[in-house]
Amino acid sequence: MVHLWVRAEERENERRVGLVPDGVEALLERGFRVTVEDSPDRILPLEPYRHAGAEIAPRGSWREAPEGTLIYGLKELPEDGSPLVHRHIMFGHAYKGQRAGQDLLRRFRAGGGALYDLEYLTEPGGRRVAAFGYWAGFVGAAVTLKAWAAGQRGTICPAVREWEEQADLVSEIRADLEGLPLPRALIVGALGRVGTGAGDMCEEVGIEPIRWDIAETASGGPFPEILGNELFFNCVLAGPETPVFVPREALTAPRALAAIGDISCDPTSDFNPIPIYDAATSWEDPVHRATDEPVLDVMAIDNLPSLLPKESSEDFAAQMLPHLLRLDEIGKGVWGRAAETFKEHTE
Repeated sequence: MVHLWVRAEERENERRVGLVPDGVEALLERGFRVTVEDSPDRILPLEPYRHAGAEIAPRGSWREAPEGTLIYGLKELPEDGSPLVHRHIMFGHAYKGQRAGQDLLRRFRAGGGALYDLEYLTEPGGRRVAAFGYWAGFVGAAVTLKAWAAGQRGTICPAVREWEEQADLVSEIRADLEGLPLPRALIVGALGRVGTGAGDMCEEVGIEPIRWDIAETASGGPFPEILGNELFFNCVLAGPETPVFVPREALTAPRALAAIGDISCDPTSDFNPIPIYDAATSWEDPVHRATDEPVLDVMAIDNLPSLLPKESSEDFAAQMLPHLLRLDEIGKGVWGRAAETFKEHTE
């Protein structure tokens, strides 16, 4: 019997979840066993999970779950070095040279467990079957607009906190921009989920962004057009073929560019296309000020959808459910492809 164990997220400011109570009912009907850990932070309350038929376990007790259990979470595990004996479904951030990712793979090798990386659950053509991308784009554009407005007023972006509803977020950004001339914006990766979200947020405040995708960046650069707009949104997943969009020389070059939303946010990757910073930003400090003269801020929060946790959780859970229902065929389809990817990176 498949036993799916939904762990409590242990990362600060992470309230999202990849399974909602309706999904528990569907999995039980399939004959699966479902355990959900208690969590004081999860955006959805525990009682509906219990009512749907899930078994309830204490926070963090996945460590003592039977070895055959599939552990389902979203963000990274605590970096305690312990061997990992279970099969984990999560965003591992481990296959592109990230330092913490290499430690994670060593833990799996030591414990004999396996990683089914959510980023690598793909259709045969390579498209991801589930992603938070739209909400990352929407929220990332919003926070970058907030940062740009603060910079125009001679300050720096204040701390951000989650918004209960999308409409609340849009209203706040409109207020931030009030009295300022609207900036010009350029999106790279505009045709994907992330870029679509960023574009939709821009339109909510009256900005019609320039939308670039593969064709516009195929030359490999340089891209002076990026420096010619006040805002730049990077919505491209970093990889070996990704060109550099904002090189270090941009810090001293003539430019209109004043705020970057690195929504894809992979600063520790070998393929970081915006090498003017090297660490993610946070809710407490949403931007890295790359230079003061003139101001250039980089927004690089790496859990942007968590700022709209309810809507992003419900959307992602709906995308994932059809594939969770196939966990009894874990050697096939999207799960089989994810297992092969893990094997390639751990041999």
